Amino acid sequence: MYGLDTGTEDVERTAFRKAEKKYKFYYDSNRKKKHPRPVDLSEVIDFKSIAECYAKNAELPAGISVLRCDFGRPVFCLESHPGFYFIPGALSIKEQCCWIKESLTRFPQPPNRTNHNAIYGPIKDLFVSSKQGMVLVEEEQSCQMNGTDANNDPSVACATSWKFSDVQSLSSRGEACKSVPASVLLRKLRWSTLGLQFDWSKRSYNVSLSHNKIPDELCQLSSKLAAPAMQPGEKFRPEAAIVNYFGQGDMLGGHLDDMEKDWSKPIVSMSLGCKAIFLIGGKSREQMPLAMFLRSGDVILMEGAARECFHGVPRIFTDKEHAEISELESSFSSDEGDSSLLEYIRVSRVNINIRQVF
Repeated sequence: MYGLDTGTEDVERTAFRKAEKKYKFYYDSNRKKKHPRPVDLSEVIDFKSIAECYAKNAELPAGISVLRCDFGRPVFCLESHPGFYFIPGALSIKEQCCWIKESLTRFPQPPNRTNHNAIYGPIKDLFVSSKQGMVLVEEEQSCQMNGTDANNDPSVACATSWKFSDVQSLSSRGEACKSVPASVLLRKLRWSTLGLQFDWSKRSYNVSLSHNKIPDELCQLSSKLAAPAMQPGEKFRPEAAIVNYFGQGDMLGGHLDDMEKDWSKPIVSMSLGCKAIFLIGGKSREQMPLAMFLRSGDVILMEGAARECFHGVPRIFTDKEHAEISELESSFSSDEGDSSLLEYIRVSRVNINIRQVF
């Protein structure tokens, strides 16, 4: 992502990008076999450990406080970042399994858009098709121009569509055609959008695009989770959500979530699957960010001044030692029907962030 590492680049690189580089996944190139390059995690804030100490009435680390609110579990604040709240273990194992399943089976369904739309158009039942070993095949459509057949006119571009097919049917065709396994598409799934659809090319919400309403269960949960960041008497209105999908080596570069009208309303960010590192900096990329662990079930809220801070995810831990998903594995393993979900989440992370747009 950053090209060759030179002294000049180190001088020009911003503080935020230096932090991204510090924690990003790299292979150690000095070994014959590929091994992840060791990373120094000594400066990463661990809210799970902080919560355990807090439960024992131990003193909190400098710069970290607890929000006084009626939420039922500790909500931690960074004194250097007003409007930032961290709720470790906010989601039960049952809730985590539910939303992992929904994120893979229900949320990418049309008319919800994904990163695959630009190339393949709407793709239906991606997860099920991957589980069944299906292949997405390009099929040329009949072209019509002024009521006549235009298939033989080289100046007319025929529309194409993509449909899932089994491998046996693909082999029986005999002719060459473009195709891609559903399993590959699932691994390359990077985002899906719920509720009001976000137009990435224009960096704005397009209310004219067809969409499904955010599921009621997710609306209720996000409203409950948003409560610590809301003013008394106000209620969070979930209107849009972006689901991000991460695998080994994936990262989310430093950015701002600044397309919503009212920044006093929080973004509710739910972390699912493999452990990650989250960075939050300042209003400029020149400010050195703080790093913290994000585990499955953790929730972050960002409102007000925190919405103006650059943030990102430079690292996903997909190895068995650091992923910390043993409870998820046990839960999915107890249900034979969830073996494909278990296979996916063992090396992946899913993030659901819900927003009030207007």
